[in-house]
This record gives sequence, C-alpha cells and structure tokens, in this order.
Amino acid sequence: MPADRFKLILSLLATYLVWGSTYLAIRIGVESFPPLMLAALRFLLAGGSMYLWLRLRGVAAPSPLQWRNAALIGGMMLTIANGSVTYAEKTVSSGLAALVVGLVPLLTVLAAWIWGARPSRREWLGIGIGLLGVIWLSTGQQLRTSPQGAFLLVLASLSWAFASVWMRRLEMPVGPMSVAAQMLLAGGQLALLSLMHGEQLQQWPDTRAWAALLYLVVFGSILAYSAFFYLLNTVRPALASSYAYVNPPIAVLLGWAFAGESLGINELLAMPLICLAVLFVANNRGKV
Repeated sequence: MPADRFKLILSLLATYLVWGSTYLAIRIGVESFPPLMLAALRFLLAGGSMYLWLRLRGVAAPSPLQWRNAALIGGMMLTIANGSVTYAEKTVSSGLAALVVGLVPLLTVLAAWIWGARPSRREWLGIGIGLLGVIWLSTGQQLRTSPQGAFLLVLASLSWAFASVWMRRLEMPVGPMSVAAQMLLAGGQLALLSLMHGEQLQQWPDTRAWAALLYLVVFGSILAYSAFFYLLNTVRPALASSYAYVNPPIAVLLGWAFAGESLGINELLAMPLICLAVLFVANNRGKV
C-alpha cells in the first residue's frame, strides 16, 4: 500500500474511532470538571505540549499573521464549536447531539460550494444516506434538550463547517505547528470564558475525570485533531467531514459497553447505512 494511502486510512480511522470515543470521555469529564474549564485544560495541555515539542525540534514559530489566523480558526473550531458541544452535553442527550452534529458534512460541502468546490453526485448521495443513518440512529435515543443546548449545537456545527473550508484559504502555520497554535490559542480563549463565566471546581476531580482529561488531551486532541488537519489539506471536504456520520454509532457502542446505555434495533439498522454513506463519499474521484 502506498505510504500516502496508508496515512490517509490511519487519519480517517483516528477521526472515526477516537473522536467517536470522546463523547463518552467528555461525559465522564463534565461530571467533575465545569465544561468550559474541561475544554480549556484539554487544549492548553495539548497545544502547549505540542508547541514546546515542535520548538525543541527546531520548528520555526508562526509569524504574527499566522498567529492571528490560527487564533481565528482555533477560535471557531475549538472555542466556539468544541466548547459549545462540551457545554451543551450538560443539558442535551447524546441522540440529539449526534443528530445535529450529523449536519456538519452537509454544511461543510455547502460552504466549499460557495468557494467553487462543486460536490459530485456521489458525494450528494453519500451525504443524504449519512443523514438518514444519523436520523435513524437518533430515533432510538431519548432526545432530551434545552433551548440553550439546541442553539449551542447548531452554532457549533455552523462554526466548525465554515472554519474547515475557510482555513484552506488563509496563511496558516506549517504542518503540525498549525494544530499546536490553534489548540494553544483556543485553550487560552476557553480559559478566559471559563473565568468570565465564574466556573469553579466544587470538589477535586476523581480518577475517572483525570483519566478522561488525559485521553482527550493525547488522543482526542493531539492525535485526532492532527489527523483531521491532514485530511482537510488532502481530501475533499465531504470525506474529511465524514467522521460526523461514524462518530455517533461509535459513541453509542461505547456507551452501551461502558456506560450501561441501551442498544436497540434502530441503532443496529442505522450503522450499515452510515457505513454505506462513507463508502460513497470515500470512492469519489473528484479533485480536492
């Protein structure tokens, strides 16, 4: 297998499997950490350690323009989008979160279309099947929400989709330094929001919460976000955002295996549809 294809497959698996597992990790984390504080610690630790490692290896620091652009994209994708999802999980069921986040591939393709990247028929078909699969998956879940939680999920999806496309048109730091700068700056933004919101620890987090935070730092941020950044610069938007279809069934399976959540016929029937959607999108032969 060519090295590039192998790297592509590993990157897709990272966004599919690892990000699918972060739903459970976030749910465990917010039981002990305030949501904005959890997100801030996650990205400050991930971005700070990654930035320090790159600088020690001799990688040049970003220019002032690159720092500004990293702050914009990191703010939209991590502060607004990820921070909103983390905060919304206090009042929104995982079924509804999966349903709204399942709109990300469609929104990403529409944003790319505005800039001239016309989707293919195969991509439209894959997006439609994927949305159907996510809706079917969500019908088996209790769709608990609040007006604030629903708004935050929609805001998160719009912000993430737009930034995913806009990022390719900005001068960003090169390679992994872009990921490090985005996470580091977004962590600072989230920490400021946490302070402004008056978040405080009610008690010292337990071992499960610290383990969840460590998992989010190493796997959910350093590994998976780096893989996603690689996909954004390598493949078409529909494939790069296809994780949004695969993450919900992964989250449901992990919730069933480790958190005692239900797994019914709707979930089992929806998963083949989602796999079919990914196949349609992944087999598209159009240009990036």
